[in-house]
Amino acid sequence: MREHHDVVVIGGGQAGLAMSNVLQQQGREHVVLERRRVGERWRTERWDSLHFQFPNWTLQLPGYAYAGNDPDGFAHYSEVLRLIEHYAGSAGVTVRENTEVRAVAEHGAGDGFDVFLADGSIHARRVVIATGPFQLPLVPRLAVDVSPTVLQLDPTHYRSPDALPAGAVLVVGSGASGCQIADELLHAGRRVYVSVSRHRRAPRRFRGRDIYWWLEELGRFAQTIDSFPSRQYPPSTVVTGVNGGYDVNVRQLASEGAKVIGRVGGASGRNLGVLANANQVLDEADRAYTDFLSAARQFIGNGIEDDLVDEEPLETIYRPTVEEVDSLNLAREDINTIVWATGYAYDFGWVKIPLFDERGRPIQQRGVTPVTGLYFLGLHWMHTFKSGLFSGVGADATFLADHMARTPAR
Repeated sequence: MREHHDVVVIGGGQAGLAMSNVLQQQGREHVVLERRRVGERWRTERWDSLHFQFPNWTLQLPGYAYAGNDPDGFAHYSEVLRLIEHYAGSAGVTVRENTEVRAVAEHGAGDGFDVFLADGSIHARRVVIATGPFQLPLVPRLAVDVSPTVLQLDPTHYRSPDALPAGAVLVVGSGASGCQIADELLHAGRRVYVSVSRHRRAPRRFRGRDIYWWLEELGRFAQTIDSFPSRQYPPSTVVTGVNGGYDVNVRQLASEGAKVIGRVGGASGRNLGVLANANQVLDEADRAYTDFLSAARQFIGNGIEDDLVDEEPLETIYRPTVEEVDSLNLAREDINTIVWATGYAYDFGWVKIPLFDERGRPIQQRGVTPVTGLYFLGLHWMHTFKSGLFSGVGADATFLADHMARTPAR
């Protein structure tokens, strides 16, 4: 007899596990399918020194809250993996590991979905796709035009400075991953070039509170994707949890020896074309920094002091402009490695249902799609910024479970 489930949850990371926990609480029958092992991306797609970007107290899932002795610290990624494993075990979640979903399709005649595996298929009345917020590293097409003598990798394959060939390193992208990798390389004594991309700066802490606390209090986490024109969310805010957490500032990296350049726009062998937009990008990041401070001070000025400490001296905003260039010769600069920290794309080619826009993004509202019974969970900016975070995925999972409860299955 063919296997059948009320709900099939695809993905055994924090989103899939959160969904399973909520479904258990509501007594809804389901199964979780994981292509490899629970928390796989935390096992195999993190560099050696990576720490969680937000304080430990934000590590929250349905039925779980951080109870360790370092709530204001920043967990190493291996600790986050152990948390996920423990959560899966303690919550009684049954995850079918090493079960790759090859395709999902409508069963036909409004009768649920077919979930195709390597060794058969499952019929499901409902499907929740929870395969992670960052799925496929996005490397620009021009990378194929770079000389094969240059090592090219992305953040999911970068591990440490010592693992790279001798010589200088070009980090393309100054978002969360790019800035942290460039920062690590520079402090390891490597010569570093940074090709900047749009990002926002913010202090790691202000008045004794972490940036996460401030974003919550200022209502930034309550902003929905629908509040932005064309649902285009803002660039990432750059912070790090390494060494207790500190500010990351590309201008400061430049003052410490990194060579900052504009966006890479073309490649031919060991020659790269570069746009002269580095100072424009850095000026925008500086404006985000000063805008945050202005909003935080206004918030305090409204009479909300709480137990904030006295204002601390903030880092200098490095105003000197960087020297713009229009090209970069990798051989002359002895650059033998490029790290493409240029973002992520969705990887939903296996979903054989037409519910994606022209950019490949799922058409959904807080995870609910136009196809009855088909849901997404844990996407970056799926509903709010917190949708892709430990601290926000539980609320979205509850929303989806409640939607299932009041919506007849197909």
